[in-house]
Amino acid sequence: MLYELHHRGFAEVDDRWEWDPGLISLRARIEEDFEQALRDVAGPLPSVEPMSSEVAQALFELAADDAGPSVSKFIQRQVDAAQAREFLILKSIYQLKEADPHTWAIPKLEGCAKTAMVEIQADEYGNGHLPRMHSELFRQTMRGLGLRDDFGAYIDSIPAVTLAAVNMISLFGMHRRLRGAITGHLALYEMTSSIPQAAYARGFRRLGYESPVTDYFDEHVEADAVHEQIAGRDLAGGLAEDEPDPVPDIIFGAQAAAAVDALAGAKYSDAWEAGRSALHAGAGAVV
Repeated sequence: MLYELHHRGFAEVDDRWEWDPGLISLRARIEEDFEQALRDVAGPLPSVEPMSSEVAQALFELAADDAGPSVSKFIQRQVDAAQAREFLILKSIYQLKEADPHTWAIPKLEGCAKTAMVEIQADEYGNGHLPRMHSELFRQTMRGLGLRDDFGAYIDSIPAVTLAAVNMISLFGMHRRLRGAITGHLALYEMTSSIPQAAYARGFRRLGYESPVTDYFDEHVEADAVHEQIAGRDLAGGLAEDEPDPVPDIIFGAQAAAAVDALAGAKYSDAWEAGRSALHAGAGAVV
């Protein structure tokens, strides 16, 4: 809730609460524990030389080491209509504001890293064309399955681990001291996106959906295949060469992203394999 005051805000809440000193102090105390939990789950950090090639290689190796449960394979091969709707609800808490938390990093970067971030984010925002903006494409997908497409509509159904994944991006993006973590996070996301998005598209087509429902996934198959090189070599690698100090946090951001994604994927897959809902248990029936 505190982070959303810095994004879309809330109906009937005065925008001046965004910078209320008491709320900022409260957020800082929560963030301290949250960041420590992320560092714990991310695990030990390997030593990486502050060179573009070395940082990119470390990130590509992390991206290739995917031992967690494959939600994308489940979506492709087994998902039913109700589970597909749940999947979209779970993704909506980020995808309906896709790219916004990462964009906080742009004014905190310079040089090659800044231009790489802007290039990636421009694609995320449709290069100035509203219908191609990724959050708008996701709205089309949700509408195609009869779901509400207004941001936060299903907040009561979102489990804690999913909220943690989104809050992690805001934490990294809003703090200059964590500019390494946000670049590593985005790089890992881009490096691990293209193949799963293709699987999602096949899964939804197996259920009988075509464009415009599948446009969101199809767009990411092509875009993220390009973005992974930019994010690894120019964004994360560029930051490392310009500023050696953030290199450990680049790796931390990537490892935290992978670890939290694995936790979320396990929760979703375990529930669906057992014939249960992956949504928050106290939310009631929403699909």
